[in-house]
Amino acid sequence: MQAVLLIDFGSTYTKVTAVDLNSESILGTAKAFTTVTTDINEGLKNAVEVLHSQIGGTDYTAKFACSSAAGGLKMVAVGLVPDLTAEAAKRAALSAGARVMKVYSYELSTKEVEEIHKLKPDILLLTGGTDGGNKNVILHNAKMLSQIEGNFPVVVAGNKSVAEQVGDLLKQSDKEVRICENVMPEFNVLNIEPARAAIREIFLRRIIQAKGLTKVQSLIDGILMPTPSAVLNAAHRLAAGCGNEKGIGELMVIDVGGATTDVHSIAGGEPARAGVIVKGLPEPFAKRTVEGDLGVRYSASALIEAAGIELVGKRSGLPAEEIMRYVNKISEQPEILPEQDEKLSLVDYGLTSVAVKFAVERHAGKIETSYTPFGVTYLQTGKDLTGIKKIIGTGGPVINSKNPTGILKEAMFESTHPSILKPQSAEFLIDKKYILAAMGLLSENYPEVAIRIMKKELQVL
Repeated sequence: MQAVLLIDFGSTYTKVTAVDLNSESILGTAKAFTTVTTDINEGLKNAVEVLHSQIGGTDYTAKFACSSAAGGLKMVAVGLVPDLTAEAAKRAALSAGARVMKVYSYELSTKEVEEIHKLKPDILLLTGGTDGGNKNVILHNAKMLSQIEGNFPVVVAGNKSVAEQVGDLLKQSDKEVRICENVMPEFNVLNIEPARAAIREIFLRRIIQAKGLTKVQSLIDGILMPTPSAVLNAAHRLAAGCGNEKGIGELMVIDVGGATTDVHSIAGGEPARAGVIVKGLPEPFAKRTVEGDLGVRYSASALIEAAGIELVGKRSGLPAEEIMRYVNKISEQPEILPEQDEKLSLVDYGLTSVAVKFAVERHAGKIETSYTPFGVTYLQTGKDLTGIKKIIGTGGPVINSKNPTGILKEAMFESTHPSILKPQSAEFLIDKKYILAAMGLLSENYPEVAIRIMKKELQVL
């Protein structure tokens, strides 16, 4: 047996998965509460003890880990035009597995700088201007950011003509600066990989230390990536395949959590019908969005505000007063499990269903009708996901639900909202053993093995 241990340090739970490379199978999975506020090694030790009680003591060939502990990688992105460099900055941050707290455009104001200071980001991504284009805005923003106390790293990925000057301004306030290639070197041309790589490098080298994860460095072979990046990696491998192992085709992964709902789409997203004009920036084949107001524990109150109590009531079958009583309860005690209370189970179903509905609506592309002197024109913004045939559900609220099919149906196309380009006909799968992040880690070194394990382990509903 050639065993590998895969670890996910989450904000609430530390999850461990043991894999046998020879038989290409899951030996076992386990979890324990993350102990980031004391010694994170304790949570890992507890999880491994549970795992070994199931499978026995094991010698591991390698141990790899990802992390979203203590809220994950919190980022602020600053750009020039909202639909262009600011959007490009946001995409670079999200593809690196970050949780983007705020995106700013144009020249930063004093009020906005104060807001960034209060947000206390782990990393800030500063962009603006195509190469040889606007210089003034990114220089202004660098001066404003240099006034903020704190030594958070800044990744500069804007107009190369002033990149060094921008870096010098920021270094004067003792900030770590990493200069990389422009996220938009030319108008409507995206180049987010250098910025994504820089963010990931900083995560590995610095953020882990801030979260206390260096305490387990001697026990593992390295924290490879943020957890959302691992999930996106797994989804990409499963869809596209690798080497001699074919993928299963375009897909969507919906990950519902206590604080956020993440949606990953691995698809081209081109218009499905003729005569449609695409507007806006080119869409990435592997795209991730994260909705910070659509979690079902820490963000439950924000979810109610975003979706409306009536819709949650319709999905749960409970009156508004009952729902709010439970929402207040779970906001104060997010560790409460639905198995402990039948009505809480109904509230969870209502919240999770609505979270999926709104998260996919925000992730999917939109189509609008434009009337011109030459006739009707159809304009598409974002990705057309109507052709996706596989939808994978993950995250505790989906995995532990008594009706995961009902939840995932919320991701489907609605004739009442035909302008939202959600999947029209798809098969539902569930990540019952919570292995997607682990397989994203495994695929860094053993991609074909990871794909074959996912094909075996993901359950069709």
